[in-house]
Amino acid sequence: MTSFQSTLGEDEGIAEELAASQREISIAEFFEKNKHMLGFDSGARGLVTAVKEAVDNALDACEEAGVAPDIYVEVSEVGDYYRLVVEDNGPGITKAQLPKVFGKLLYGSRFHAREQSRGQQGIGISAAVLFSQLTSGKPAKITSRTQGAAEANYYELIIDTDTNEPEIKAESETSWDRSHGTRIELEMEANMRARAQLHDYIKHTAVVNPHARLELREPGIDEPLKFERATDQLPAETEEIRPHPHGVELGTLIKMLEATESYSVSGFLQEEFTRVGKKTADKVVNNFRDRYFGREMSWPTPESVDVEAILIGAVSGKGKEATAAFATGVADVLASRDRTCHADLVEIVDNVAESVEAETGKTFGDTVRENAVEAAWDAMTTGRVDDGEADAAVGDADDDAVEVEPESVLRAPLYAVVDDATSTQKDDATVQGLAERLAADFEALDDFRHRLTHSELKRLVDDAADRMVEFDEVTFGETARENVVASLWAKTRTVPDEAPKVRDVAANRDTASALLDAMRETDILAPPTDCLSPITAELLEEGLRKEYDADFYAAATRDAEVHGGDPFIVEAGIAYGGDLAAEGQVDLLRFANRVPLVYQRGACATTDVVKRIGWRNYGLDQPGGSGMPNGPAVIMIHVASTNVPFTSESKDALANIPAIEDEIELAIREAARELKSYLNKRRSMEKRREKQDVLGKILPQMATKVSEVTGRERPEIDGALARIMNNVSVERVVTEGEVTLRVENYSDRTETPEITDIVSVEPQGLNGDASVVDLDGEWFVKWSPSVSAGETAELTYQVADDADFDIQVDGVEAEKLTVQN
Repeated sequence: MTSFQSTLGEDEGIAEELAASQREISIAEFFEKNKHMLGFDSGARGLVTAVKEAVDNALDACEEAGVAPDIYVEVSEVGDYYRLVVEDNGPGITKAQLPKVFGKLLYGSRFHAREQSRGQQGIGISAAVLFSQLTSGKPAKITSRTQGAAEANYYELIIDTDTNEPEIKAESETSWDRSHGTRIELEMEANMRARAQLHDYIKHTAVVNPHARLELREPGIDEPLKFERATDQLPAETEEIRPHPHGVELGTLIKMLEATESYSVSGFLQEEFTRVGKKTADKVVNNFRDRYFGREMSWPTPESVDVEAILIGAVSGKGKEATAAFATGVADVLASRDRTCHADLVEIVDNVAESVEAETGKTFGDTVRENAVEAAWDAMTTGRVDDGEADAAVGDADDDAVEVEPESVLRAPLYAVVDDATSTQKDDATVQGLAERLAADFEALDDFRHRLTHSELKRLVDDAADRMVEFDEVTFGETARENVVASLWAKTRTVPDEAPKVRDVAANRDTASALLDAMRETDILAPPTDCLSPITAELLEEGLRKEYDADFYAAATRDAEVHGGDPFIVEAGIAYGGDLAAEGQVDLLRFANRVPLVYQRGACATTDVVKRIGWRNYGLDQPGGSGMPNGPAVIMIHVASTNVPFTSESKDALANIPAIEDEIELAIREAARELKSYLNKRRSMEKRREKQDVLGKILPQMATKVSEVTGRERPEIDGALARIMNNVSVERVVTEGEVTLRVENYSDRTETPEITDIVSVEPQGLNGDASVVDLDGEWFVKWSPSVSAGETAELTYQVADDADFDIQVDGVEAEKLTVQN
């Protein structure tokens, strides 16, 4: 059956008709029909996404201007629509840029900047404007005032989706009570079904941005939700970095090569990439040479060949003395070396020739040197010498034996390499057979210098091994082949040839690919981290304390790592107990570049990592031993990077990148270990408290019973409980106006309790390092003695009249303290 496609061209004009219907699509038009890709797939989610994009922009603007963010968000019902207002106290936007920032998709200043920021593509806020005009048909209303401006600029605009350009509906100057900042007002078809997600976004933003103040007003709530800042410390300023060699791709590399002003590859690497200095560039260039030119195999000088005699025969017209000095010099250098490649031989001949020239005045020109190299190299690799040199070159060999078989020269060194590289299971005949085939293959190489790339060397070994299998029926497996290749490659040498110029590399895709492989193979320092601004463990904990009333907090910030050439830092925090819900799963907070990830939790790499950790080891319940743990806890993870790998344009979930997942797990475990220690200690204290309660009830009864049985006075048991429990005992004794606070340490370590005795009359004659504070007619006697294990310390003072006392002791857990008033 004839297909429809095969008949398309039969009717005249079909191709022209199809061509006439094709046109370019603007990015705005594309997202007009695919707004779900940006997180605007429903009215409920669209409202949350619009808030997120506006608040993220406001935070970035304030931080870039060095201003502590003060952000106001208001959601209200206006007829059939919802009105969103977001105000900030940032630097404002200039009159020329304001329409483009809000009315042009893919317009911004951060896309090409390799530094941490909340937004990069220039899509977010303009996508919110697009969603607003699509659902309500109304323009966005934007007011902005720059620092020092007398008036604010006011615009009403929509996006022309055909051209991706702002269409101004109204423009004017207006007064505004803010001295600087930006306000955006959008009306959209939306609903409040995602109220919980909206609250989570604002609250989580406050957690991860403790330097920001946020206020949210919305329908149905009389009082606004306010989140005060916990610190005035702004995030550290970031600095843009150049790309890292390990993160660039081939097309990008070619584009950079075409655009650079550098002529040499070394200069290009140093100018265009971070962490590449002269030494690193040289390493990359050497690796590049290995791929572009290949490396030269080095060989030992055969004992059967008299190199000195060969060189004497190869050099003519230089006089007996100069020729002998030259031949001896080269032969001595070769004899002192384990292995020599062709490039080494050229250098040796040049050095010796220059030395002999200086001593004898005889000039050894290029032709003489080339002849000497050719003769010596031919003898070293084939054993062949000219007839006129035969007698001297082969020593006691017969006159007719002027040529030695090639295998006798290369077989021995190759046999040694193969034998060393393969296991003892390979018999001598197998090793000998592979060495013979390799020797023949090296002899047959088109390049007499024995230049090979790594892939060519591997192919040569594979071919020889395959012939072993085919003709000798001997198994030569992949591991053995790889070992032989590795051993042979270690005997090769990088050639000194000058690397191609940048323009030549850019003009040839294969050459550029070789350079890219060389860059990726070279060990290069990780990118600098001043392009990142982590929250830090201290402020992360402050953010958790500010928004969650818990008993325990821990946070950890990992060192920077690299993925795809982009540096990243992972931070984790945990809050536990207190007012956190005891039932159900823990609350997982996900962040990327200080932005909460509200949706797609199940598709996020962060969630996957949390699920696979064994939380029972850290004191949390985990039904089945995997999945989300249960308990009164909040777990938060923040990934800061110059290029966060999201799963989609809506930026709701992190992609499953192994390097990032590993760091997430390590950060979580670091904080979780502190949680484990806290829970273990708490359980220990609970057991200790139960034991003390039991002893507190039993000891008085025992003392009474002993007194009854023995007929003696009831024994004093006040200090017994402290001794039994290995506690710190603090006892007050008042004798005729002298007060003594006796501190006895029954524990096994030094304790430093902070003791405060509150006295109703002014104390006198204090000893030690005690201090007195008068506060509204009460005197606070404070003392912080350091008491070693098994030791006792005393604090004494006098009071003139009868006094009331109230003692407080801090610095020692309540379960390890016994106070006797």
